[in-house]
Amino acid sequence: IDIALWDLFGKVCGQPVSRLLGGCYRQQIRPYASLLFDEPEILAERLRSVTAREFRAIKLGWRPFGRRNSRFDEQLIRTARETLGPDIDLLIDAGGSEQFWPHGYKWALRTSQMLAEYDVAWFEEPLAPDDLEGYALLRERSPVPIAGGEVLTRRQAFQPWLERRAVDIIQPDATKCGGLTEARRIAWMAADHHVQMVSHGWNTAVGLAADLHLAAAMPVARYVEFLTPAPYIDSLLVEPFQLDANGYLTIPDRPGLGIELDRDALARFAGDRR
Repeated sequence: IDIALWDLFGKVCGQPVSRLLGGCYRQQIRPYASLLFDEPEILAERLRSVTAREFRAIKLGWRPFGRRNSRFDEQLIRTARETLGPDIDLLIDAGGSEQFWPHGYKWALRTSQMLAEYDVAWFEEPLAPDDLEGYALLRERSPVPIAGGEVLTRRQAFQPWLERRAVDIIQPDATKCGGLTEARRIAWMAADHHVQMVSHGWNTAVGLAADLHLAAAMPVARYVEFLTPAPYIDSLLVEPFQLDANGYLTIPDRPGLGIELDRDALARFAGDRR
């Protein structure tokens, strides 16, 4: 509802949401393709298909990484890095918010040391999401930046994580933390504590548009998350998001969120209730 109200506000004012959030610091940003791990031979094929779409940053996450043994984990990372080459940013998400996550600090530290050998840009959710002390200790000792926070809701839940500098990158999800209004407040808090913020965005084209406007309104912004393949992103808009040849997304500059839903596609996904 909050995101929809910002869209409405922008359309009434004739301004893009990014400008209403506090100013537009940039016109484009690099998205990272977000996809799940798979068996090595399948993973390599999927990575090649993603780079063919001009993505220059890729995040791999969840099963089977962290669910078998350390040797297999390294095989997955080696496959990814060899397939992508040295010039594409590689991010790794252990998926520690999964119910009954079995690993603790020692596994996370050992794994971070392995990831550093493959020039991984960050290590996301390596611990259970309530392990504040473990995260704080890991962030101090890990050779790879630590990311997390997607399961936290409202800014009060983020405060202790920021005060403790428990992560290098905090990841609120605007669709879960209270919309753009609350996400902007969390961004301000993160800046006050010198913690980088990159929005979590495992959702739809509407959520991606919201994340783009939020990133545009932040003085420092590195990425937005782009779930792929995802029909709710790729097929939901009249004008789908397209990366340029350098792997960047243009931030919409039309009033509101700057997107138009494809009503026929929406009916297919949601059931035609018109």
